[in-house]
Amino acid sequence: MGSSPFAPADSTVPSFEDLVGLIYEGPLQEKPWRSFLPALRRALDAQVVSLVLRPPAAGDRGVILNCQRSETGEDDLADPSDWEAMTYQEQFFAIDPFVNLPPGKVVTQRELIPDDELLVSDYYLNYLKPIGVFHILGVDTVEPDGMQARLRIARRPDEPAFNDQHKQFCEGLLPHLRRAIQIHARLSRTESERDLYADAVDQLAVATLVLDERGRVLNTNAVAAALLAGDDGLGLVEQRLHVQDRATDTQLQGLIEAAIAAQRAGTTGMVRALRVPRPSGLQDYGLVLRPVPLAEWAEGQSSPSVAVFISDPSLAEAPDRQPSEVSRQLLQELFQLTPAEASLALRLAQGLSLAEVSEQQNISQHTARAQLKSVFAKTGATRQAELVRLVLKSVASLG
Repeated sequence: MGSSPFAPADSTVPSFEDLVGLIYEGPLQEKPWRSFLPALRRALDAQVVSLVLRPPAAGDRGVILNCQRSETGEDDLADPSDWEAMTYQEQFFAIDPFVNLPPGKVVTQRELIPDDELLVSDYYLNYLKPIGVFHILGVDTVEPDGMQARLRIARRPDEPAFNDQHKQFCEGLLPHLRRAIQIHARLSRTESERDLYADAVDQLAVATLVLDERGRVLNTNAVAAALLAGDDGLGLVEQRLHVQDRATDTQLQGLIEAAIAAQRAGTTGMVRALRVPRPSGLQDYGLVLRPVPLAEWAEGQSSPSVAVFISDPSLAEAPDRQPSEVSRQLLQELFQLTPAEASLALRLAQGLSLAEVSEQQNISQHTARAQLKSVFAKTGATRQAELVRLVLKSVASLG
C-alpha cells in the first residue's frame, strides 16, 4: 500500500487510491464514511477530521461526523455526544469564522483570518484552544439538489501548518467526495421514503413480505414478522414462505414461480390471490402476490422479485383490540368528532356491533345510539355500513 507524502512512513497510512475507494464505500456503511475519515486523518497526519453533512443552525444540531487522533492508534468516528461535538453544535457554530467558504475551493484558515487575529478571537479561546487545534484546512460543497457538506481537517498548534501540497491533495479527492455525497443523499431519501411507506402499510395491519428471484424472503414488515411467529398455518422453511396445508402450499409455490416468471417477462401487472387455512380455526388468511417491477438496469440477483401481502381478518374482529390514540385524534380532526364519538366509529370499523361497543365503552346502548346519531350527522353517513366504509377509507387508518 502506498502511503501519503504528508504523514510519517507507516504501512497503515493509506494512499490516494485507497482513500478514493473508501470515499465510495462511505454511503454504504452503517456509520457513513467511518473508514474514510480515519484514513484521511492518518494520510494528512491531522488531529481531527470532520465531515459536516448538515450544518448546525438555531434549534438544529445538524449532522457532523468527527474523527480525532486516538492515543491507542485505533481511530474511529467519535461519539456524537462527545464534548467537542456537542459544544460546537450547540454553541460555537454561530461564531465559527471558517464557514460559507467558496464552494469547491480548498482553503486554509490563514487565507481567511491571520494567526494573530485568530489567537485573540472568542472562537479560538473558547473552542479551538480547549480541544487542542489551531491549523485548519477546509472545503465546502453545494450539490444541485441543495445539500451542503463541509470537510474540515485540523492540526495542533505545535504541528506544521497546511500548505499548497495539502490543498492539492484534497482538491484531488474533492470530485470523488462530491459524487459520494450525492449517492449518500439519494440513498437517504430512498430509505426515508421506503420507511414511510412501510410504516403506512404497518398501520393498515397488512403483512408484507418481499421475495427474491429464487423465492427466498428478503425482508418482512413488523406485521408479517408477528404473523409468522404465530405459526398458525404460515411459516418460513429455509428462508421460503410455506403453508402447513400441503395442497395449499403446492398452490402457493406455483403462484410464486408464476410471479417470478412474470417479472422476468416484464408482465408485472399479474396479480394472484390465495386463501390459506389456519389450524387454529380462525378465519383463513388472504394472500395477494404480485411481481415487483424491475428497474431498467437492475441486475436481478438478490433483488426484490415478488411482493406478498397477507390480511388477517381476525385482527379487525379482535374484541380487545384498542383503537390507537393517533387514529382517534385524526378521526376527530377529520370530522370534528368528540373523543367518545371517534372511539365509537373506530370500533364499529373494526367489526364490533353497537352493543359490543357500548359494553366496551361501559356506556348504555341508549348513549351509544345517541353518539352514533351524532356521528352520522357530522360525517354525512346515513347507515352504519356506510360509516364503516368511510372510516376504513379515510387517512385516519394511517395514524
